[in-house]
Amino acid sequence: MPFLICLFVVAFIDRANVGYAALQMTDELRFDPEVFGLGAGIFFIGYFVLEIPGTLLVETWSARKWLARIIISWGILAGLTGLIQTPGQFYIARFLLGLAEAGFFPGIIVYLSHWFRYRDRAKAVAMFMTAIPISYIFGAPISAVILGVNWFGMSGWRWVFILEALPALVLGAITLFYLTDRPRQAKWLSEEEIDWIDSELEREKDERRAVKKFDIGEALRNRNVILLALVYFCGVTSAYGLNFWLPKILKDTFHYSDFDSSVLTALPYCAGLGGMLLAGWSSDRRNERRWHATLCLLVLSAGLFLTTLVTDNIYLTMAAFCLAGAGIYSYMPAFWALPTLFLTEAAAAACIGLINSVGNLGGFVGPYVVGYINKHTGSFYGGMIYLSISALIAALLVQLVHRIPIENDKTASH
Repeated sequence: MPFLICLFVVAFIDRANVGYAALQMTDELRFDPEVFGLGAGIFFIGYFVLEIPGTLLVETWSARKWLARIIISWGILAGLTGLIQTPGQFYIARFLLGLAEAGFFPGIIVYLSHWFRYRDRAKAVAMFMTAIPISYIFGAPISAVILGVNWFGMSGWRWVFILEALPALVLGAITLFYLTDRPRQAKWLSEEEIDWIDSELEREKDERRAVKKFDIGEALRNRNVILLALVYFCGVTSAYGLNFWLPKILKDTFHYSDFDSSVLTALPYCAGLGGMLLAGWSSDRRNERRWHATLCLLVLSAGLFLTTLVTDNIYLTMAAFCLAGAGIYSYMPAFWALPTLFLTEAAAAACIGLINSVGNLGGFVGPYVVGYINKHTGSFYGGMIYLSISALIAALLVQLVHRIPIENDKTASH
């Protein structure tokens, strides 16, 4: 788990550092807000294309080999983004980066289902997903420092992309030798431990098959799967609309320096780290999923809306952003426990890939809409209202997900 967290920290830094680079890049390359929003979000169009095939390969081939390929290729392309000169090059670099990274996150969700029982899965997902706020907590000050360098006549924003891509290349190589596909291959587990986890996971699969065995086609058409994809689309719209624009919002609204704007963005993710761990623990303890996801999304929606009411006070504004940060990823542990409750094996892998690929199109929509509104109104506030409404819709959609059809006391959930 610590190694997986490390991989996800690097992945998130390499996809989200464009928000810090924008503090210099947009002025140097004369990108208007709409160009930046489109370029930041187009990452998720590439992500969408290979998401389901990549996730299936984790289930049917090898997590170790496929994840190593993903990590090394995204490291190369993330570094090359530091060489762009035109909007077209920016769009191509971000699109290819999305292609390279496709399958990583849902592949890990499938991979965790090979190791953790359902009753422990929300805590496991929460632990893994702490990488997201950690990536901002540490990535923000690191990016702030790198923005201040000017080596070999290249601006700091270029070095943000280049230097922060290097860990991916190293970790990709380590993945090939370190990661273990399944418990049966883990030399650090005793034979008794291997037998126990294998028997527990197989028992859970048998319980799900006894209720309903979905093939891939049926699973992709399942009502709950479609609803979960829509929930994730709206949630991701809000998350990335805020993530990519927050440094720029703070700089343009309160006239902070590049360094101060970058460092301040870490504060909401400190709240997010605590919220995610608490929500994952509570969801497993109460064996409940829907309401945990719903309440966290409502917190996100409220925080985003409040930022539009306290625009003249930096302290109240940061408090509102921290409230949004507390909800921005906290819904995910409970959310990602849902599809693996009623689906198994290839059907689960395909549906997790579908949910993540459709959902991550929101990562294109959110940043672009915020940029578009900013360009045509000269203000970020309309964009924040849009993101708040998107999170509210996600919260309402979670409640439409039917009760999962498993009645065993140990695995039943809402």
